[in-house]
Amino acid sequence: MALSVVMPALEMAQETGKLVSWLKQEGERVRKGEMLLEVETDKAVVEIEAAGDGILAGVTAKPGDVVQVGRTIAWLVQPGESPPAVGSPARGARISPKARRLAQEKGIDIGRLTGSGPGGEILADDILAAAGAVTYSPPSPVSTIGRLMAERTTHSWTTVPHFFVTREIDAGALSAARERMLPAIEGSHGVKVTHTDLLVAIVARTLTQHRRLNASWTAEGIVSHEDVNVALAMAVEDAVVTAVIPRADRAAVADIAVRRRDLAERARAGRLQPADVADATFTISNLGMFEVDAFTAIIVPPQAAILAVGAIADRVVPVDGAPGVRPMMSMTLSCDHRVVDGARAAAFMRDLAAAIRSPQL
Repeated sequence: MALSVVMPALEMAQETGKLVSWLKQEGERVRKGEMLLEVETDKAVVEIEAAGDGILAGVTAKPGDVVQVGRTIAWLVQPGESPPAVGSPARGARISPKARRLAQEKGIDIGRLTGSGPGGEILADDILAAAGAVTYSPPSPVSTIGRLMAERTTHSWTTVPHFFVTREIDAGALSAARERMLPAIEGSHGVKVTHTDLLVAIVARTLTQHRRLNASWTAEGIVSHEDVNVALAMAVEDAVVTAVIPRADRAAVADIAVRRRDLAERARAGRLQPADVADATFTISNLGMFEVDAFTAIIVPPQAAILAVGAIADRVVPVDGAPGVRPMMSMTLSCDHRVVDGARAAAFMRDLAAAIRSPQL
């Protein structure tokens, strides 16, 4: 029995997806779990696994096509079986008069679209969806990931009302906790614990007491998330991707460290999976390893906030009423003012600073 291959939904409120490439050729045998195609999201290019065994046939979408979520773009058939008839994205595809007029107005190449109407007819909604997916075109040369980052940050900066809260925090106890944990976790899990791993655990647990920071702005208003899924901004060849540590508030530091290492390795290799980039509720961007003192980060919609972390460095600060040298760390919280007000942001940073000063609690 033929198994349909559909454009998957990888993000909240996603309506369309862009096919980047087929990883199997039409007519090639595919096994369940093998990587079948690459799809573009607003965070990364992710590989999609085959849902079953079969021969790839009846491909109706080509690289670059913008396709509605849930639409069949190919079939996995058994030997001797023919794929069911589906609409074709060829230039001769049927198109409604309104859709044709919109395509001309917005400069959309209808030959790159898969219609969502009966028999593959291209409708006005298909044109509008395609127009929304190509509103920003950075100059070439630029990689797909680089273009995605440009589109995402431009949209966020121009549509989300940002404000920023900064704290200088004594990181002495944080570093001491890392030194204590390092030998045991490296011996049992084969991974070195980083300051970022500890921050993920501490931030996630602090978020459970500040639910508005673990929320999203949607068309229906503010949506609070039950799970605390912390994303980490990771540098790849010429861009930044955000990969997710799910339910980080309930994860042990060792498990966070293993997950972070695995995500970083696969991000650099371009092998992130849909689950690796989906459902993030809060993001941490740490540039401390690059000796950056402080910076501000752009929010990743629909999240309500992102935490920018600078380097730990010795500074002269008041210690018990006298000048002293302490390892200090600068943190800047970027907030969506539609979801978080100044008082809530300040309270979160206050409690986060206290938790960093006493990580053993």
